[in-house]
Amino acid sequence: MKNIRKDFPILNQKINGHPLVYFDNAATAQKPKQVIEAVSNFYKTGNANIHRGIHTLSEIATADFEKAREKVAKFIKANDSSEIIFTRNATESINLVAHSWGRANIKKGDEIILSQMEHHANIVPWQILTKETGAIIKYIPITKNGELNLKTLPKLLNKKTKLIGVVHASNVLGVINPIERIVKIAKRFRAAVLVDGAQSVPNMPVDVKKLGCDFFVFSSHKMMGPSGVGVLWAKKGLLEIMPPFLGGGEMIKQVSFDKMPEFNEVPQKFEAGTPNIEGVIGLGVAIDYLNKLGINRIRKYERELTAYALKKILAIKEIVIYGPKIAQKRVGVICFNLGKIHAHDLASLLDEKGIAIRSGHHCAMPLMKVLGIPACARISFSAYNTKEDIDYFVKVLENIYVRFV
Repeated sequence: MKNIRKDFPILNQKINGHPLVYFDNAATAQKPKQVIEAVSNFYKTGNANIHRGIHTLSEIATADFEKAREKVAKFIKANDSSEIIFTRNATESINLVAHSWGRANIKKGDEIILSQMEHHANIVPWQILTKETGAIIKYIPITKNGELNLKTLPKLLNKKTKLIGVVHASNVLGVINPIERIVKIAKRFRAAVLVDGAQSVPNMPVDVKKLGCDFFVFSSHKMMGPSGVGVLWAKKGLLEIMPPFLGGGEMIKQVSFDKMPEFNEVPQKFEAGTPNIEGVIGLGVAIDYLNKLGINRIRKYERELTAYALKKILAIKEIVIYGPKIAQKRVGVICFNLGKIHAHDLASLLDEKGIAIRSGHHCAMPLMKVLGIPACARISFSAYNTKEDIDYFVKVLENIYVRFV
């Protein structure tokens, strides 16, 4: 997809005297000029608050905002745009579920099942909840190959299980988890299922109806959209009975001095205050851009890049890769360590050559403990990356190996 690089202004620069190779897409993706212009144009020609005004600018902003909601619903195959709740990020979406659904449904002695490969965003909110309620968290272990050991799941489940929270694609191991299979097992025990789709939605087709889960979350900034916008999809029946997450303007119908307010309908019930209007509109344009490229085409290209990179990287001596070695089982995320070089040092050395990667625990400290490492380096791909980027990265990595190992 070399021809799309011209759409990303940030790629046309040098870092430390070298052309930028951006391999930190799992942290945040770069934005095409179409998204940048959409946000800029909102401020230039359409800036107004939504839902509350009857003047022209407000009505246009409201229509564009709600049109973006419809695009999101269609992108993940939701039944109804009212099932789409806008938040600040995927983390806030999970916190919303933990606060609103969790506090209403999880009591002392109840059980929550997570996996050992979860991002902190899908661990900490549930730990806070269990501290308050006296519920218990259990964890699905991973295999030596970095995949979920689903043979253990039926043994973890029982009548006390209220929720399974699992990542769709790991931001460390890259592995794509079999959500439909997990949901099928969970439903035998009437447990709800929350899926963290932050790493899957940008790179592969997602159909929430086919997955069968109850909650699905993701972030705009990882899919070429603006920062500060997250999405929670949930089954409408659940949203209608869940109490609101935040109180204030927009999420109410009636407020008086002497009695509880009457809350608005979904989705507004969960969107208190003025939202990131320009960000949501930008997300809608990002979805237009992804649709133009074709999400199936993106997934195919990502697999090609991942397979190419795995083959090249594994040829380097003393390299350790975490997760499956087969591209078909992965999204375009590869975590690794090179000899005894600390991941932070490696990232710094690569940055000297214009290559941007991520290093550290990747907000997955419990997983690092399972893997027996303090940290690792991570490269992650997007549609604007190329095999030439990978060749340059591998050449620099080999030079680092010769110098320091």
